[in-house]
Amino acid sequence: MSTRGQMLVTGGGGFLGKAIVRRLIARGDRVRSFSRSVYPQLAEMGVEQVQGDLADAGAVAAACEGVEAVFHVAAKAGMWGDREAFYKANVTGTENVIAACRQQEVQRLIHTSSPSVVFDDGDMEGVDESVPYPAHFHAPYPETKARAEQLVRAAAENGLATVCLRPHQIWGPEDSHILPRIVARAKRLKRIGDGTNRVDTIYIDNAAEAHLLADVALAANPELSGRVYFISDDAPIPLWEMVDHLLVASGLPKIKGSVSPQTAYRAGAVFETLYNWLGIEKDPPMTRWVAREAATSHWFDITAAKRDLKYTPIVSIEEGLQRLRTWLADTAPR
Repeated sequence: MSTRGQMLVTGGGGFLGKAIVRRLIARGDRVRSFSRSVYPQLAEMGVEQVQGDLADAGAVAAACEGVEAVFHVAAKAGMWGDREAFYKANVTGTENVIAACRQQEVQRLIHTSSPSVVFDDGDMEGVDESVPYPAHFHAPYPETKARAEQLVRAAAENGLATVCLRPHQIWGPEDSHILPRIVARAKRLKRIGDGTNRVDTIYIDNAAEAHLLADVALAANPELSGRVYFISDDAPIPLWEMVDHLLVASGLPKIKGSVSPQTAYRAGAVFETLYNWLGIEKDPPMTRWVAREAATSHWFDITAAKRDLKYTPIVSIEEGLQRLRTWLADTAPR
């Protein structure tokens, strides 16, 4: 289908952003990316690139000029860091995107959120979108992403057409987040808990497709505005089994050894105290939030996405792993 609309993707040079850009181009849309950097791959695809910071309201407004829909993907992610930096990117940035959409009369806003916005430290098995936000957060990333999602939902109540998507653990070729972190820590990785906790993941092409489906569904059904959807591969898998799959795909051995969730949590508390005291900005080996996430089940009921967005995973975990192995082999240093 050729739509030739003007679409804006914030963070278009990132892992998910670039995958969305590719699918928009394949659909026949004109695409603009808003990022702090210029990306050669986007230039090769004919993408208009606008440089700027999400915290700069004027730059965001200018990027939204003439745009039919905005895919707000850009965010500061991570398990550790200065809260103000997370707030500036995730909350202030989203406020500016919403304001720009109103100013430039953008028809639709598709916002990339995260299931971490509802994580309450315990197992979450088969929960749906009715699960509430927790009373407390153990890290600035889920806290600020929750606030950003709430802003987008509130904007829908005031007339802006929006949908929020919650993809969990995006992975696949060109992954610049999960896979590099696992590989970098492979030699000292330990399983947390007994390894039976199941989680949702989502292959990169599935995540990107869900975003385009959300845009189509929102355009056709304005009553969907303000809704939030979990999206996944619809195949919960033991977390540490998935980690082993990623390690093996990278040519590395599976994890050996484990620690108890209590030990990991205490270690996270110690590292957080130490890193705060010393002012260390890089990620510590463990945090309390990561200890809880890595030891609990968190998989979600995606019935709503299937019903409203007509979402069905187009790539299975098995096929995705084969694509990842091929990509890693093709890009390995010669």
